[in-house]
Amino acid sequence: MTGFLALEDGTVFRGESVAADGFAVGEAVFTTAMTGYQEVVTDPSFAQQLVCFTAPMVGNYGVAEGRSESSRPHARAVLMREARGPAWTDWLHERGLVALTGIDTRSLVLKLRESGALRAVVVAGEGSVEQAVSVARAQAPMSGRALAAGVSTPRPYVYSDAGRARIAVVDYGCKRSILRRLAGAGAAVTVFPHDATCEELERFDGVLLSNGPGDPEPLVGQIAVVRELLGRLPILGICLGHQLLALAAGHETFKLPFGHRGANHPVLERGTGRVLVTSQNHGFAVAPSEAREATHVSLYDGTVEGLDFPLEHARSVQFHPEAGPGPHDARPLIDRWVEEVAHAEAA
Repeated sequence: MTGFLALEDGTVFRGESVAADGFAVGEAVFTTAMTGYQEVVTDPSFAQQLVCFTAPMVGNYGVAEGRSESSRPHARAVLMREARGPAWTDWLHERGLVALTGIDTRSLVLKLRESGALRAVVVAGEGSVEQAVSVARAQAPMSGRALAAGVSTPRPYVYSDAGRARIAVVDYGCKRSILRRLAGAGAAVTVFPHDATCEELERFDGVLLSNGPGDPEPLVGQIAVVRELLGRLPILGICLGHQLLALAAGHETFKLPFGHRGANHPVLERGTGRVLVTSQNHGFAVAPSEAREATHVSLYDGTVEGLDFPLEHARSVQFHPEAGPGPHDARPLIDRWVEEVAHAEAA
């Protein structure tokens, strides 16, 4: 069955439907990761987005339940040059995702790099291009959208109940691999909803602010909680959590033209001069800064990739140190943080 992608500027890319029938509306973005397609689709940070894979073949090593980063897909649609299956395409179909193969992904990525991420509609089956373009233009832009509530846990739960340090995770769209890394590092982990209060969180030895989708600036209540927590107990922010910590500390955020999504993003560790190859997935970023607390910088565009506030016992990174999926350059970060929290509590 045929299908197409219609961008808000009227550009159309045609392909073949390989999963569920119907249509999907969202922001068209791309990821440069060569592997991890199942992790990408189930990452809550891809909420409200139509994901284009730059890898030429997607689905060639199948699927496995343990690779999913959440209980369900969060990407609205999948766009591929060549879908391999049938395990992958069957998996997409069973979960109701719209997916197209045969898309000229190279031209699409060049378009998004030049124009920025665009509102779009994916249609699997017959449909009116004019109507699809109209629907794409009618949807709200990603700037100003607070999406954490739609992907967060509705109530607290214990992920692991034994460990050297008691860590509270604020779930703005947390990936399972972050929780696994925390537990593997020896932490007892309790997960809280996105709107957890300072009183709920300060009973723990440390707080991790998770990744998540959308614009950080509208999350006014969450920023206020982070500001209240500063100096009370150790904090580690990842991705959206990094942006919220930055806003709480007086930095600024902004929307990137086409985002950082992939597993090959170089980041400079300013203190050592070391370059980390990192996994990333975000459409907003912390503005470039020469402030001393900016510990890591993107070698693509100079945006802040890490912050450290020693007096407040708070730090953060824009990239994903749990590397699910991705290179392992930054994986020791979570282990070291848990060790520091456990040591501080013991002292």
